[in-house]
Amino acid sequence: MSGCSWTSVSAIGKYVTMSTTVVNRVHSTVTTGQHPYLSGAWTPQHDEVDATEMEVIGEIPADLDGIYVRNTENPVHDAIGVYHPFDGDGMLHSMSFRGGVATYRNRFVRTEGFLAEQEAGHALWAGLVGNSARSLRPGWGARGGMKDASSTDVVVHGGEVVSTHYMCGDAYRFDPNTLDQTGTANWVPPEGVSAHPKVDLDTGELLFFNYGKTAPYMHYGVVGSDRKLKHLIPVELPGPRLPHDMAFTKNYSILIDLPFFWNPELLEAGIHVPTFYEQLPTRFAIVPRFGGPTDIRWFDADPTFVLHWMNAYEEGNEIVLDGYFQENPDPDPLDVPGVDPRLGKMLAMLDEQSFKPRLHRWRFNLDTGQTREEHLDPRVLEFGTFNQRYAGKRSRYLYSTTAEPGWFLFSGIVKHDMTTGDSVSFEFGANRFGSESPFAARTGATAEDDGYLISFVTDTNLDRSECIVIDARDVGAGPVCRIVLPHQISSGTHATWASGAEFRGQR
Repeated sequence: MSGCSWTSVSAIGKYVTMSTTVVNRVHSTVTTGQHPYLSGAWTPQHDEVDATEMEVIGEIPADLDGIYVRNTENPVHDAIGVYHPFDGDGMLHSMSFRGGVATYRNRFVRTEGFLAEQEAGHALWAGLVGNSARSLRPGWGARGGMKDASSTDVVVHGGEVVSTHYMCGDAYRFDPNTLDQTGTANWVPPEGVSAHPKVDLDTGELLFFNYGKTAPYMHYGVVGSDRKLKHLIPVELPGPRLPHDMAFTKNYSILIDLPFFWNPELLEAGIHVPTFYEQLPTRFAIVPRFGGPTDIRWFDADPTFVLHWMNAYEEGNEIVLDGYFQENPDPDPLDVPGVDPRLGKMLAMLDEQSFKPRLHRWRFNLDTGQTREEHLDPRVLEFGTFNQRYAGKRSRYLYSTTAEPGWFLFSGIVKHDMTTGDSVSFEFGANRFGSESPFAARTGATAEDDGYLISFVTDTNLDRSECIVIDARDVGAGPVCRIVLPHQISSGTHATWASGAEFRGQR
């Protein structure tokens, strides 16, 4: 179905009409409502739409110019075996801002796997909890039998939106103005690319890594602002590992070997069971941006698992790195009333109150080879952002999310002042769940926090979603505007912001 339009009428807000065009309606066979991550804020959405003149509560800032994009897990077919929310097909949702006007679009990421399953009319690959299930087709990710759903991360690089998958696969490209899919990136090596490539706005370069089950088990690379591969090296690890993120400073890239990885004996039998080896250290690989394998320096630290880093920078003879240290990387299963007990381990691994991530700082001394580390905040926090103009340089402000206990749902935002140690919070409200909230600099900004935080929020009280805009200098005051979307969107993981200049060729 395509080209269907309607207008809805509302008596609240700046606009009283909403112009929505259904660009496509994807045929789905997924059964909703029987799984905790296929209902509520995780209810899948299968309409692709364009919308303008949406209801606005408040006023869209005229000095907000750019695009906010969120990647979500949005399954089209019932899973083979147990469904995990990270298995869902990628769907991008964008809100473009210019001159006080906003435009919304959403599109599926039409990966090779998505197209094959659309043709078959059912799932062909088992997912993250599919050890006992048999995929009907081979895969190409780090696990071999898993679909590259491109549903994890999203960045803007070289004037394009790029989506990626955490288990390594292709990098799918989109036009930021129309959200039209434009193919795959030709710089991706045969082993694929993981989620969380990093864009250095000062140089226009994209830094990336991948990982897999064959030696050397990891690669690291650099892509130029012209979207061409400039550098690629192997990073030798002791065996298959599960790194999820990387960081960079002005001169160095930081990669990770974490003591939470597939049990080697079970892996030989084709069974993937992540296990925490607390007797092993966390190891950090620090390599000059264009360094070779022999330039890599390894630093040991306390054992943990880290999903996401914040900023990193050089300070004298040290490299400083902030991220979220998990105090309990392998939590006991959760027993949730009304939920199949077989899902208990999955629920615990998704619940931040179970694996307990804390904002944490590591310092690596380049002269002595020693590591110092400390917690920066006692609260359970994750999925942070900061002003990307300060990436690789010392920054003052970080923005973490808080989580709904028992669920993978974001309940609020915390602004950290890393100079004073102060913080201020905003909660989205009862049964309202947000997304990762990147910083969007105000046009003509003169300070690091002179701008906005943007988030999609799903209100399960009203069965609708909104895009909210918060003044980053006054987070506690809440949104300066709320833009009502034409439909409720499914939850997901990561989001990004790019200024208009970044994708209009004016870096």
